[in-house]
Amino acid sequence: MVHLDLELQAEGLVGETDRLADVVRGVDSSVPVPTCPGWSLSDLIVHVGRGHRWAAAMIADRASERLTWDAVPEGFLPTDADEADVWLRDSARLVLEAVEKTGGEVRVWTPVGGLLPARWWIRRRLHEATVHGADAALALGRAVSLSSGLAADGLSESLDILQAALAFPNREQPPLPEGATLRIDADDDGAQQCWMVRPRGNNIGWTVGGEPAAATVTVRGTSASVFLAMMRRIPATDPRLEITGDREIFDRWLAATVF
Repeated sequence: MVHLDLELQAEGLVGETDRLADVVRGVDSSVPVPTCPGWSLSDLIVHVGRGHRWAAAMIADRASERLTWDAVPEGFLPTDADEADVWLRDSARLVLEAVEKTGGEVRVWTPVGGLLPARWWIRRRLHEATVHGADAALALGRAVSLSSGLAADGLSESLDILQAALAFPNREQPPLPEGATLRIDADDDGAQQCWMVRPRGNNIGWTVGGEPAAATVTVRGTSASVFLAMMRRIPATDPRLEITGDREIFDRWLAATVF
C-alpha cells in the first residue's frame, strides 16, 4: 500500500504523535537531535505540537493566509512534564477535530501554493510526526519503528510536496539533470513497490507501481529504509540500502531536495 486512505491517515496522525510522546516521555529534553542540527528534543516537541495546533487553527478559521507561528493558540509547551505530554498528544486530535467541524473539502491555506481541501493537512501533519518521531528515536539511540504502509505513504507524500515546492522559482538547479532517472525499490517481506522519478524541466514527475524500468540510479531497501534515506535521516552509505548506478545522481538529489 503506497497511499493511505483518509481514515488510516487520521489513525496514523494520532498514533505517530502518541508514539513520539511515548519516546520522549521522561527523558532529558535538552538532548540534541543530530538529524535536526541545532535542535534539542524540546525544540522538536514544540515543532510538532505547535505545528499540529497551527494547522488546526487555520483549518478552524478557514484561513486563506498563513497564520504566524507566534499566534498559534496554546502554542507554548507547558513546563510541567505531565501537562507537556498531554499537550503533545492532544495537538494531533485538534487537527482531526478541526477538519471534522470545518469539513474536509473546505479549502484552506497550505504552504505548497494555493488553497487545498482541509483534509490535506491530516496527511501533512501525519508525516511531520512520522519523520520527527524517527528523529527522536535516533537522538536517543533507539531503533526507528515505522510500518511499511506509513513509510511508503510518507515517501509518496514527500514526492508530492517536493513537486509542489519545485514549482516555485527559487531553486538553483533541478534535483535531477536532464535525461537522468531515479528508481526507488522497496521490498517488505516480498511485497515490492517501485517509484520512478524523472526530471520535468526544473521540476520532477513521478509514478509508483507498474513495471519497473531501467534507471540512472536505483535505491533499494525496505520501505522504512528508503523513506528514511530520502528524508536524509539515514545516510546513503547505510548498510540497509543498496544503491546501484550513478551514485552522484543520488547525492545530487539529496542535496537539492531539502525542504
